[in-house]
Amino acid sequence: MELWKGLFWVVVLMVLGRGQSQLVEDFYSSSCPNVEAIVRQTVETKVGQTFVTIPATLRLFFHDCFVEGCDASVMIASPNGDAEKDAQDNLSLAGDGFDTVIKAKQAIEAQCPGVVSCADILAIATRDVVDLSGGPSYSVELGRRDGLISQASRVAGKLPEPTAGLDLLNSIFKKNNLTQTDMITLSAAHTVGFSHCNRFADRLYNFSSSSTVDPSLDPTYAQQLKAACPQNVDPSVAIDMDPITPKTFDNVYYQNLIDGKGLFTSDQVLYTDPTSRPTVTNFASNAGNFAQAFVTSMTKLGRVGVKTGNQGEIRRDCSAFNS
Repeated sequence: MELWKGLFWVVVLMVLGRGQSQLVEDFYSSSCPNVEAIVRQTVETKVGQTFVTIPATLRLFFHDCFVEGCDASVMIASPNGDAEKDAQDNLSLAGDGFDTVIKAKQAIEAQCPGVVSCADILAIATRDVVDLSGGPSYSVELGRRDGLISQASRVAGKLPEPTAGLDLLNSIFKKNNLTQTDMITLSAAHTVGFSHCNRFADRLYNFSSSSTVDPSLDPTYAQQLKAACPQNVDPSVAIDMDPITPKTFDNVYYQNLIDGKGLFTSDQVLYTDPTSRPTVTNFASNAGNFAQAFVTSMTKLGRVGVKTGNQGEIRRDCSAFNS
């Protein structure tokens, strides 16, 4: 009898554990069946107003998941300026990404109050901006809850810098259970969006004692960058990260790397390093392989550090913890 009782509780605990840790695509099928349609409408409206919505939302998702996990902790606003979004690495996040999630949340709350997390809204919106810019569409796993921690002091070292080499990139991604292939795949987020000049100026004017310009840069491209970003340029000046198809989510990002047109050191190293080069070459020549890999890697990214079950909360306002 005691043995059967023990086995019973083992099974119960296994079922409960699985239920609390697993994301599922139909999580809101009963509680808020229109959630994806509501988010999509919000995203389409925002993209119609400004293209910046696309790279801003995509980047917001990356920055959120790599710090505290995919729990919308990056959305929290602090009057003291000490929330996650206030960290140096997050100050350049464009407001249109935040605005997209906040507006989608407001629309959802009108139909399904207190049901859908800000973390799930961000995950859905990210899929939608990728799709709307020509990238692959995919089913989004849902069931995340919103985190209860958002501190600027916990951001340093968790996000890849533009100057990062392959070993450091792999190390950061590995901490999030992502492989080198995932890292190369997800780097394609740089196929849309823009960067301020100061993020890559050292590659143009102060690369090394033997070369002021990074020799891995295509010379013509380097000259174009210098023309767009002269020394002491206004800090607000920004340029497209993909010089060929800046508003299309595609595999041209990898073709650019082969041509020496990766904007950041962390981009170009994916081709210059022989261990990552074969994956870049594959994605550059086969859009289908890239699209399939991107869906796989984005799904894995969306599972990083998620809160489920009774963890965290469902925020009423994405920018503030529930009181």
